[in-house]
Amino acid sequence: MLQNKKIVIMGGTTGIGLSAAKAFVNHGAKVVLVGRNPESCQKAKEIIGEAGEVLVGDAIEESTSVQAIDLCIRAYGGFDGLYHVAGGSGRRFGDGPLHELSLEGWNKTFELNLTGLMLSNQAAIRKFRERRTGGTILNMSSVLGFSPSPKYFVTHAYAAAKSAVIGFTKSIAAYYASDNIRVNLLAPALVETPMSERASKDDVILHFVKTKQPLDGGRNGRPEDLDSAAIYFMSDGSGFTTGQTLYVDGGWEVSEGQYQNAVEQ
Repeated sequence: MLQNKKIVIMGGTTGIGLSAAKAFVNHGAKVVLVGRNPESCQKAKEIIGEAGEVLVGDAIEESTSVQAIDLCIRAYGGFDGLYHVAGGSGRRFGDGPLHELSLEGWNKTFELNLTGLMLSNQAAIRKFRERRTGGTILNMSSVLGFSPSPKYFVTHAYAAAKSAVIGFTKSIAAYYASDNIRVNLLAPALVETPMSERASKDDVILHFVKTKQPLDGGRNGRPEDLDSAAIYFMSDGSGFTTGQTLYVDGGWEVSEGQYQNAVEQ
């Protein structure tokens, strides 16, 4: 489905991004992966081989996305799509419940999850318009942006940032549709990535997740659960689709989630 597509993946060297990169290559694409950590970048290059280039860079730096897109064009002769996965928890900076939230936690969380995404989308839009080719952008939100979980997942800046990603994506999708630029969104629930390690090691939270994400026996999502959806949005198969959010959430939005005993509620 992605034969001869040239795709940049921001946050492509671990977790959801790396899983997508492998799937994209298997479907015929060439990829440029961007990651902050040199070690993970080296490992990703070993995995992806000649089908991809890897760039060490931080999505929140204005030049990083520009460099990645230019590398894609130099290496593969074109640029067809951007998949922005990069983001993260601001908990270590002070994100949390509003009455405990620090200003640094708020600002860092928005920087990680919204500013970096804005910069990559801006660079992609500018390049698509310059080349007059059209193209596709796929952004990453979270179920916490529209479906809160107040007992175990209380990071109010993160929820606000991921909700803002939804509005931002729809807004630019509307504005640039006449340029044949498509902008869509994935919103996963809890997925096994380095960011979710805290929850994934807590038996109480895992019991809740089992009932909140009841599909496939009730489990955490896996990075590969998002691959097929990402392939669709990056392919010509979604050529008449823009401004849409697909929830890959194991049933999170439509399930109540159960606590281990009634007293905890």
